[in-house]
Amino acid sequence: MNEESRIRTEEVEHGAPPPRARVSDVVEDAPSSAENTSDKVARKRDYLEGFLAQKPSDAPAGEPGGAIYDAVIDALKSIFDPEIPVNIYDLGLIYGVEVGADNHVVITMTLTTPHCPVAESMPGEIEMRVGAVPGVGLVDVNLVWDPPWDPQKMSDEAKLELGML
Repeated sequence: MNEESRIRTEEVEHGAPPPRARVSDVVEDAPSSAENTSDKVARKRDYLEGFLAQKPSDAPAGEPGGAIYDAVIDALKSIFDPEIPVNIYDLGLIYGVEVGADNHVVITMTLTTPHCPVAESMPGEIEMRVGAVPGVGLVDVNLVWDPPWDPQKMSDEAKLELGML
């Protein structure tokens, strides 16, 4: 390499700090006589103040975030597949949870395979466990085969538990 194309570096202890902006540096278009200097410099009311002061509204009991819905999900997470050491909710076997009028719960689910040995007992166990949740009325469990279950329906926690992640 020749001398001209060489890269040179220079160490510097510290550089000069950048200049600070000052209120006096602002150019005023047309100052009104009604405004004095303290009004110009005073901070305007924060537009987020009212927004941030609002308290979140309570979610209805039957919707995600509601007490009944969350209790039903917790009950489903307490039921484990007998062949796989993961709960049925994280395993992706639960396709839907609906909490309707009078806290009537409808659960749509599937099994890993139509030939699953717990195909007859699992819906009954789910109905019993969810029905034991305080505040829940009737429980209907709908077992569907379409769409079929596949490992992609599992949560990341389940995949991690099974060593798939």
